[in-house]
Amino acid sequence: MNFTLTHQSATSKARTGLIQTDHGKIETPVFMPVGTQGSVKGISQEELKEMGASIILGNTYHLYLRPGLEVMESARGLHRFMNWEGPILTDSGGYQVYSLSSRRKIEENGVAFSSHIDGSKHFFTPEGVVGIQRKIGADIIMAFDECTPYPCDKPYAKKSMDLTHRWLKRCVDEFDSTVPLYGAKQILVPIVQGSVYSDLRRESARVISEMNAPINAIGGLSVGEPSEIIYEMIAIVNEVLPLEKPRYLMGVGTPIDILEAISEGVDMFDCVLPTRNARHGLIYTSEGVVNIKNKKWSGSMEAIDPGSPNLASQHYSKGYLRHLIRTNEMLGARLATIQNLTFYLDMMNTARIKIQDNSFDHWKEDMAQIANRRL
Repeated sequence: MNFTLTHQSATSKARTGLIQTDHGKIETPVFMPVGTQGSVKGISQEELKEMGASIILGNTYHLYLRPGLEVMESARGLHRFMNWEGPILTDSGGYQVYSLSSRRKIEENGVAFSSHIDGSKHFFTPEGVVGIQRKIGADIIMAFDECTPYPCDKPYAKKSMDLTHRWLKRCVDEFDSTVPLYGAKQILVPIVQGSVYSDLRRESARVISEMNAPINAIGGLSVGEPSEIIYEMIAIVNEVLPLEKPRYLMGVGTPIDILEAISEGVDMFDCVLPTRNARHGLIYTSEGVVNIKNKKWSGSMEAIDPGSPNLASQHYSKGYLRHLIRTNEMLGARLATIQNLTFYLDMMNTARIKIQDNSFDHWKEDMAQIANRRL
């Protein structure tokens, strides 16, 4: 993998860059749609490409359980299995460990957990997680970590961070002693932890920087803490992480959070919000945010988003979308998801343009007003 920094903003830490992988290039800053189980819910791979998605995510925990590693190996990896030619990133399962708090037990060697599907028992180790991601075949694979909850006390956050660092060393050793299975290079990405404690975040960022990985990730945020704390932690971490390496902020977030993080020099983002909110009727548009379930949209013949580059959003009305969502028609979830992902991907494309012409700061303020506006 190669990263080229193509432009640095004159007025903020925002920058543009280009990541080259064996499955194609990624222009940064980039938003990565979440395809938890080898699918971005309701959207085909062809549609994702048309929207401008350059990289998508898969979930190690879910793909390990279903369809399973035998299927992954027989298909020669997730790319061929789901017919996606572009880059793929897989998370390590650390967040699922966090979210399955009632079903797991964390030990020095790894994490014992029960499947949310059938209750079967499993055990993830740092070495095993690297092996699973080798078999999935993603271009960018994540080190195994523990994601702390918010709030948590400082002694727990320190203990958890130290465990994540020990697991990272084991992940690196396993990664270095094994090879990709399907002919394309893979890279291993370490994750900064430390909860909301400045000194822990600095310490973790220093440890992660010393690994000299091609990409560095910031984890453990967007788990309930206020946005102001997220921004503070990002700024602290990015003072330490090397400028010449992409920074990946995991699981964040809202359009405003993403724009603020770009201003602090973050390059890569993922979040389930655009797809999850779409299924619940919360629609991001070029004019503001729409709760399509509100009665005011009943019978409205206004386009879903007349300013969207996606033709479906121009051709179908808010009243029709409200009807589809309220009656649980599959088309409703699809149209809403197409709109939200188009909004996010178009926002990132415009952000790159605005950074390069040094007008990002002014544009960001305009976008923040749109993202805060409830129609």
